[in-house]
Amino acid sequence: MLVDDAPLVREGIARLLAAGGFDVVDQRADAHGLLDAVRAAQPDVVVMDVRMPPTYTTEGLRAAIELKGAVPDVGVLMLSQHVESRHAVDLLSGSASGVGYLLKERISRPADLEDAVTRVAAGGTAVDPQVVAAVLGTRRAPDPLRTLTAREREVLTLVAEGLSNDAIAGRLVVTARTVETHMTNILVKLGLATEPGTHRRVLAVLAYLRVTASGERARP
Repeated sequence: MLVDDAPLVREGIARLLAAGGFDVVDQRADAHGLLDAVRAAQPDVVVMDVRMPPTYTTEGLRAAIELKGAVPDVGVLMLSQHVESRHAVDLLSGSASGVGYLLKERISRPADLEDAVTRVAAGGTAVDPQVVAAVLGTRRAPDPLRTLTAREREVLTLVAEGLSNDAIAGRLVVTARTVETHMTNILVKLGLATEPGTHRRVLAVLAYLRVTASGERARP
């Protein structure tokens, strides 16, 4: 399902996704009645803008937070020109799985969008590095992640962006086995070593996001 108030943008995204083999089950110009529409159409993923009518501020993000709270199994991928860090933290830290936040101008290939939708549909994350920087960039203490090394925090940040171990290895110019070792250490330090494989990666990211959310709300 696509939710964007700009018809040309919405139709363009629909065509890209259709060409990539996705079924676009519904298109909407605003978030009014979104929850009922999702329950009726039962999409795997809702791709939506952040700023929509009537005030063009954060209607999309607030609707996404409400949607994930009511229908947590539906993936939500925010696709926007803007980074709204406060509400992004609420969305990313409040959802157990299947969330993403990408910037439109930084999607250079249709394959990037297709990959993000696929990951979110599978319960993973897809977060633009600029969004990660906005909500995770400031280190605060004390926090449950204080035992992580600088490299482990770097790995966890890349996991938050939705990168696989192989992709992280390529980014950091290390071997995939080294990344696996870092991930094992992260999961042990966060007490997630016994969780199922895919889910514990999401939980580790959410632990990071929740620490940042607390810090964001504590700011004057």
